[in-house]
Amino acid sequence: MVDLVSISDSALSAQISAAGAELQRLQDRDGSDLLWGGDPAVWAGRAPLLFPLVGETKDKKIKVDGQTYEIPRHGFTRTSRFVLVTAEKARCIWRLEASEATRRQYPFEFRLDVIYRIEDGALHMTAKVMNRGDRPMPASFGFHPALRWPLPSGAPREAHEILFEHDEPAPVRRLANNLLSPVPHPTPVQGRRLALCDELFRDDALIFDTLESRGLVYGAPGHRSLRVTFPGMPHLGIWTKPGAGYVCIEPWQGYASPEGFDDELASKPGMVSVGPGATKRFEMSIAPEG
Repeated sequence: MVDLVSISDSALSAQISAAGAELQRLQDRDGSDLLWGGDPAVWAGRAPLLFPLVGETKDKKIKVDGQTYEIPRHGFTRTSRFVLVTAEKARCIWRLEASEATRRQYPFEFRLDVIYRIEDGALHMTAKVMNRGDRPMPASFGFHPALRWPLPSGAPREAHEILFEHDEPAPVRRLANNLLSPVPHPTPVQGRRLALCDELFRDDALIFDTLESRGLVYGAPGHRSLRVTFPGMPHLGIWTKPGAGYVCIEPWQGYASPEGFDDELASKPGMVSVGPGATKRFEMSIAPEG
């Protein structure tokens, strides 16, 4: 049974674990670490995958056809063990399928394949969610990579910023008791630029539920940076624990339940419906620049 797979090319190398099919390490051509190391004294995660939920639901429960199921924040994928399907020099595929344990939390027949591929100086991550049942399957999916802050470019922490692909004028959302607050907050993004500082995260994550961009650049101007792209992912979370050595840039399909939401899972904002026999893809990539 394989626990860890390494993939690489001349520009990047990565390690992926069977536990959660989670990215464990990402290094550039100089051997510098781009991913947070998962210090359990701060936050043990590195790049968990969020499925079939992004965020939390009321009382950590969902309703399907009137029946209630208990399910943890962000779903069960990050604590599940995946099976290795393919391992090549620059590509690997991991698989999780519905089981007795998952059906107790999420009563659908799914197959989740997670593909990691290094090509043209970028790490590409693709999740394929297949509905193997005979009824529509509501689902969300999120990526949650913790990128080092500061990056190993020599720039100070306070010089780092996020430069979005487009202007982001829409209000951002915040959590209240781990659920989505109805109160909109003025965006801290100035045009396309978000200057990073710990104060942004005193009240937990910044949640962009109305997002123009499908790509951004993270880093310090004048230094090596990371280009993050996420075609087809309509939402974004940005989060850290103030003072920690990482910032999570999290492309999402979906987000936490709004405060007071207690309806069927299929009507939860941000969910997508995967038809019987259909497959939905979720993608992001990370590429060093400069």
